[in-house]
Amino acid sequence: MGPRLSLEEKRKRMLDIFHEMPEPFLLKELERIGPKQKGIVSQSVKDVVQSLVDDGMCHCEKVGTSNFFWAFPSEAAVKRKNKMMQLEKELAQMQAKQKELGDLIANAQLGREHTEERGNLVEEMTETEALWSGQQEELKQFKECDPVLMHRKKEEAGVAKDAANRWTDNVFIIQSWVRDKFNMDMDEFNKFFGIPAEFDSV
Repeated sequence: MGPRLSLEEKRKRMLDIFHEMPEPFLLKELERIGPKQKGIVSQSVKDVVQSLVDDGMCHCEKVGTSNFFWAFPSEAAVKRKNKMMQLEKELAQMQAKQKELGDLIANAQLGREHTEERGNLVEEMTETEALWSGQQEELKQFKECDPVLMHRKKEEAGVAKDAANRWTDNVFIIQSWVRDKFNMDMDEFNKFFGIPAEFDSV
């Protein structure tokens, strides 16, 4: 048994069959010729031929109930030439784009050459940014003493206190109702519902 062939090698050898014998083939003929002449396993011939058809490197035409496959050497040369022209065009476009980007970079760097004046300005800007950052940190420390913020927190605390007292009143109402309805002792009620002895309005 010969060496295991890659798909690309099988495709190349199958094209060689078409080019060496430029005539239409039935699939079963290729399945017979492939193993004998090119070492292509017969079970893989169908997939190899179909991949060539999908890539436009091989023709397939249905005649009656049979499919015929062929590929002529001249067509392969034309396809290679067209592919080469396409790649050359893409290369030229990439080179033009590279030059354009190079020009943009060069223009962007104009006026950014390192000079003593520019160095001083950059140093001054760095110091200013550091000073600003320090002031921001200092401001955070004094923010807690901001009168507006303190007033807002006081208002929020008042709202929270009122809400807590409303819930406390509701608990007392329920306690009284249970005491009168079921004759339950308050200590027993508090123990049953996990209410601490010091529970009261704030």
